[in-house]
Amino acid sequence: MSPAGAGGPALFIGTGTDYVALVRPELDPADPGVRQAAEQAGVPPEEFAGAGDTWAVLAEHEGEGGGFELPGVRDTEPADFAERLRAELAAATGGPFTVDGGALLRLDARPAGADAYAFTAHVTPPDDPSDEDAGTPLTVETGPLPVAGLLADLDAFLGSLA
Repeated sequence: MSPAGAGGPALFIGTGTDYVALVRPELDPADPGVRQAAEQAGVPPEEFAGAGDTWAVLAEHEGEGGGFELPGVRDTEPADFAERLRAELAAATGGPFTVDGGALLRLDARPAGADAYAFTAHVTPPDDPSDEDAGTPLTVETGPLPVAGLLADLDAFLGSLA
């Protein structure tokens, strides 16, 4: 799901085949693949790796999906989304809830057994005249995800942004 040598903050909600993710990839200039690509591009590896400050949304459902960049998004926006999701999960009311990430991402959560939630992620890529699929909404349904695991993932994600 990430290019070779990529790291950086990432929040994945779902399974290996059905997920939505907020990621800010960071390339490691020391990674052999990054070094080779930089050499081919004729630039130093550090320049090729760049600042790693562009957020992206990735989504996949039954083998279909993709991703798009979120230029101009600061760390505070994904952090706010994660904090609101964490607060809803920690409240443990047992009922459905929605976390709205604006025009691009909305999560609808519903109880899915003891101490688990299933999510419907509504992902709408921004319009891009050069991409005929841009702007086409994608809906991702996850299976039951344990609340304890989600809370741990959210804490790790928020910690990576601190």
